[in-house]
Amino acid sequence: MMRYLPHTGEEITQMLQTVGVNSLDDLFSEIPKDCCCRLGLRLPEAKTEWDLNEHMETLSARTAAGSGYKIFIGSGSYEHHIPAALTHLLGRSEFVTSYTPYQPEMAQGTLQAIYEYQTLVCRLLGMEVANASMYDGASSFAEALLMAVRITGKKKVLLSRAIHPHFRRVAGTYLSPTGYQIEEIPFDETGRTDPHRLLKSDDPAAIAVQSPNFFGCIEDFLPFAEFARETGALFIATFTEPLTFGVFKNPGSLGADISCGEGQSLGIPQSFGGPGLGIFSGKMKYVRSMPGRLVGKTRDLEGRQGFVLTLATREQHIRREKATSNICTNNSLCALASAIYMALLGNTGFHALALLNRDKTEYLKKGFQKAGFSIPFQSPTFNEFVVNMPAGFEKKRKTLMRKKMVAGFPISNLYPDLSDHYLFCATETKSKADLDALLEEAAS
Repeated sequence: MMRYLPHTGEEITQMLQTVGVNSLDDLFSEIPKDCCCRLGLRLPEAKTEWDLNEHMETLSARTAAGSGYKIFIGSGSYEHHIPAALTHLLGRSEFVTSYTPYQPEMAQGTLQAIYEYQTLVCRLLGMEVANASMYDGASSFAEALLMAVRITGKKKVLLSRAIHPHFRRVAGTYLSPTGYQIEEIPFDETGRTDPHRLLKSDDPAAIAVQSPNFFGCIEDFLPFAEFARETGALFIATFTEPLTFGVFKNPGSLGADISCGEGQSLGIPQSFGGPGLGIFSGKMKYVRSMPGRLVGKTRDLEGRQGFVLTLATREQHIRREKATSNICTNNSLCALASAIYMALLGNTGFHALALLNRDKTEYLKKGFQKAGFSIPFQSPTFNEFVVNMPAGFEKKRKTLMRKKMVAGFPISNLYPDLSDHYLFCATETKSKADLDALLEEAAS
């Protein structure tokens, strides 16, 4: 392990003299005193390596991830088994230490890994081109809306209200200072976006729909893609669970101009909220309006295969007026994790795993129905679904928590009109015994 060597006292004094101040505190003199925290860290006495390891294990055992909790929550972040081969390959030093490949000749391995990732994403989503440069699903979605505005020159975007609320909130943060208008399309009694609420007079730059949507319902993309063509808009298909496309038709086959979303479920652990992987893909004719970086394959003067940054659309690389986005990460390690995951599963394994996830969810859903609980949305679902629980269920949910069972996600804070509605998720990580135990406890 490399040790951290701080500056010496003499070096600090020299630097302070150079900038013309007497102390480190003087560097922050512009900050009001009542805004400065002077509390000490109150750290305990130093521990040996073995004592520290034992202490960390004790702390981790207090968390849901470290003490056998069964968590039936998805809501945009999903628990899946991660193959040991993925963890081993991802831990190789040449991948872990890689950075943005500014010098292609020195980063052929990193560039090829990104190229393979782009290829697998295009195959999964049925799109023509993909990048590897988004922070997470929410930023990827917001960038897609900005891209649609650039291409069409229009000022309004239509978003399904069934898109993940965090995606919509980030989109609002991106677009609100620009003067662009956001309108929401409501969902109907089936839990899916209502295409009948679209009006030709809207003349939008983009129409965005998520499938499976926040409620787990599978959307019918075709009427929205058709409306986009008729009005000269771009149709954006977003997602939080790309495993869906192992069973259902991919966005490209259903008319999407841009497909983007969260790729965390493809071999990236939940890790208490991050990191994520922003997947972004689209049609080739829009490639020069895409954000981020794209890696291409070429040959050098001697005919040898090589990989290069084909497009880099950040203002740091090109003239500012031609830049499409200032997003700077290439997320190469997370992209590599998802590429390894997809390659290890292959077409057959990806399809089989998606079927398993669908079957687990259907088993749990039918179990709730047999127990007398109300399933408000009767649309086909994948991985998660909504249950209308009896009033007072939150008290029982806290009781189940003490039994190491996290029973669903209450969505009333995000959708006030859906009080006592809970989103339940079941992936391949839950056994039949786990599902039966949840149903028994919830019905008792």
